[in-house]
Amino acid sequence: MSTTVTQQFTEGLPKAELHLHIEGTLEPELKLKLAQRNHIDIGQTSIAEIKKTYNYHDLASFLAVYYPAMNVLQHEADFYDLAMAYLKRAAANNVRHVEIFFDPQAHTSRGIDFATVINGLYQATVDARALNIDARLIMCFLRDFSKESARQTLAEALHYKDKIIGIGLDSDEHNNPPLKFARQFEDAAAAGLHLTTHCDID
Repeated sequence: MSTTVTQQFTEGLPKAELHLHIEGTLEPELKLKLAQRNHIDIGQTSIAEIKKTYNYHDLASFLAVYYPAMNVLQHEADFYDLAMAYLKRAAANNVRHVEIFFDPQAHTSRGIDFATVINGLYQATVDARALNIDARLIMCFLRDFSKESARQTLAEALHYKDKIIGIGLDSDEHNNPPLKFARQFEDAAAAGLHLTTHCDID
């Protein structure tokens, strides 16, 4: 007896997404909407033009597209809309649990308050319960930022410890080994946070 696995069947299966970078889920439609809402010139005026910029072949070229896109994220509502847009797509695929990575330094380094980032994202995780999704936040250090920046970011994050479940590490791995942030991870563990990191690729 043979069984055919259909798309409908796989879409209906309950799922967990354990590695999701929320800033990377910014779709062209929302990027353009936020740019217009916040009066930000992103250099493109149509969805087609934005899609043409998604041209990369390695991590460095991907990050060159990834970080500038974040400029449209300015207010708490923007971070909420970013997370909810993803969570609604996840719900449509019957995702029941998701662990969301986010990069506060990518925003605080351009003048956005940590509270703006965390409060917008967290409210979306709360509202996701109505979508039957258990969503949790994991704050990442950016590897290509300094140890001192990571220390300051962790100190700020601890004021919102009830809104995150762990600490991660991402971005450019070149000359930025995990050992660079050993003290910050020790401090996070001592504060009761879970730890995770990306594996080096080189």
